[in-house]
Amino acid sequence: MTKTEKLVDEINLVHQKFSEDYFETDKVEKINLSHTLQKLFPNGDIKHIYNYRLNLHESINDYLMESDLEEIKFYYRVKTRESIDDKISRYSERSDQYPVNSWLNDIFGARIVLNDDEISEVIAHLDEWQEKYGLKNWYVRNKDGYNGIHVYFKNKNNFYFPWELQIWNEKDKQLNIENHRKFKRNFV
Repeated sequence: MTKTEKLVDEINLVHQKFSEDYFETDKVEKINLSHTLQKLFPNGDIKHIYNYRLNLHESINDYLMESDLEEIKFYYRVKTRESIDDKISRYSERSDQYPVNSWLNDIFGARIVLNDDEISEVIAHLDEWQEKYGLKNWYVRNKDGYNGIHVYFKNKNNFYFPWELQIWNEKDKQLNIENHRKFKRNFV
């Protein structure tokens, strides 16, 4: 198993374990995230999202330390509340509304940086991994100078917030960082 497949497998397992611990304990309301924001939260009260983010932020290190990822170099973050508000604002203004789990799919995000050969190998296997690990979807993003592969985890469950893995080519790393600063941090 390659390190990237191992990362995909382990993030998927961590996503499943965290989501089950969070949503399957009857402590929080389960909401079907395959609906639009307006349908899910008609009064604008999005505490459900904030509470999820806060719980994830407080506990993700415990889940990652219990995983089998100690030998794989990757980076991760939990989206800030301000970044969530910014994303909600941007998507709420669109005339075409999408299900929440189609665009609020990166409250947890991880990144791995690979070389050309590793990227080619990953692309050759992503369809297989999507089926094998029950991934939501994946795509190659090439926009505004940003290049990366985005992989999404949801464990075939519309009640779980999806997580994201970005796979970057090492030659795109610096430009991708600059583009994230330019386009993803307007809320600062």
